[in-house]
Amino acid sequence: MIPKLEKLIKEVSKYIVGYEEIVKALFVALICKGHVLLEGPPGIAKTSLVKLFSRLINAKFRRIQFTPDLLPSDIIGTTIYDLRGATFKVRLGPIFTNILLADEINRAPPKTQSALLEAMEERQVTIEGVTYRLEEPFMVIATQNPIEQEGTYPLPEAQLDRFLFKIDLNYPNKTDELRILERKLKTGGKIEPILSKEDVLRYSEMLKNVFISPAAKKYIVDIVCSVRERPEVVWGPSPRASIALMNVSRALALIEGRNFVKPSDVNKYAVWILQHRIGIKPEYETEGISNKDIIIDVLSKVDAP
Repeated sequence: MIPKLEKLIKEVSKYIVGYEEIVKALFVALICKGHVLLEGPPGIAKTSLVKLFSRLINAKFRRIQFTPDLLPSDIIGTTIYDLRGATFKVRLGPIFTNILLADEINRAPPKTQSALLEAMEERQVTIEGVTYRLEEPFMVIATQNPIEQEGTYPLPEAQLDRFLFKIDLNYPNKTDELRILERKLKTGGKIEPILSKEDVLRYSEMLKNVFISPAAKKYIVDIVCSVRERPEVVWGPSPRASIALMNVSRALALIEGRNFVKPSDVNKYAVWILQHRIGIKPEYETEGISNKDIIIDVLSKVDAP
């Protein structure tokens, strides 16, 4: 594993218990220029994890608390009239950062959620007809609570598709929860950045040197097409999902010190990449079949090269 990533994971583990694989996935998404949706019940350190991860990377970080009265201009910015100069000036919003935490994203209405669409896909923002490029690296990490339904708005499929990963978080086991209590009694030291923006951009550039064979690419397409063709699926993953599988597999190979992709790189995070990109027919939902069940079944049946 890349030494700096190993150090990053160890540093997070000093403060937050049981999220080593999630930290690795956040790093993978960052160098793949992707975005992450963290879903789980309240109180399991989703926000704390993102804030700590951001502090360990020497880059700009902003947090937006999504609420029902939040406006698109509160995210991307707006033009304001300057009385002294008798001119309109642009006030850039908090989206102009490197890592953006969209906390409880499903509490804002669809109009406000859509303010992120252009930024997440095209890495630019349009204000009053003028386009502004976002600084690299740029990453959105959103959180949402699946338990509460009142006062929430489901994310539209077009927005979900822009997230590289949708990661489900759950309550810790007894051992981890005991470790959480022990850690809470200790005072934390000063948190120093481990990675710089330049490190992230360099690792992103290095992905180009990771070889992916025609057989591995066919394996990716076979997985995605098999999910689409399932009788339980009403709408399936788009080619964006195939691209995501390819990029993530190359990133996993890179951080393991290889310049080639193995089948295990393709399917390691396949559930997180695909589960939010499919819809299940109602008659199968009532039988208790989940998106995750379908993907796991497909992975067990598609032959790896």
